Amino acid sequence: MKAVIQRVANASVTVDGSVVGSCEKGYLILLGVADGDTEIDAELLCKKIAGLRIFRDENEKMNLSIRDVDGEALVISQFTLLANYRHGNRPDFLGSAKPDEANRLYEYFKSLLAKEIRRVECGIFGADMKVTLTNDGPVTICMDSEVLKKKS
Repeated sequence: MKAVIQRVANASVTVDGSVVGSCEKGYLILLGVADGDTEIDAELLCKKIAGLRIFRDENEKMNLSIRDVDGEALVISQFTLLANYRHGNRPDFLGSAKPDEANRLYEYFKSLLAKEIRRVECGIFGADMKVTLTNDGPVTICMDSEVLKKKS
């Protein structure tokens, strides 16, 4: 499971001209579910993201977590994070989970995150979404649950 975490002042996602999810100060999280991912992958990423200290403290040091700043999150499913670009110029996405399993683990990740922070909104799985954000910093962190498993 891969995640791109962007610290944002605000973010929103629109489907068919209507805003379906938004957040203020917090994270925009792009989440890609790989073939073979399990609940453990979602749990590892959620725990790390909730505790990630990338918000500024009173000394302007990145030392506070999203919980510390009472932040919000907007989670967007994005299978393209699993792109295989090694051969040719057209990536394949064969490493991404099948849609039913990807959606199940996406929903599971969101439910875990909602237990950690006060507000979690999302896009619509599989929809053509337009995402708007105002980066804060900018600060962008890329995570892979496989890296977290090696640490355990």
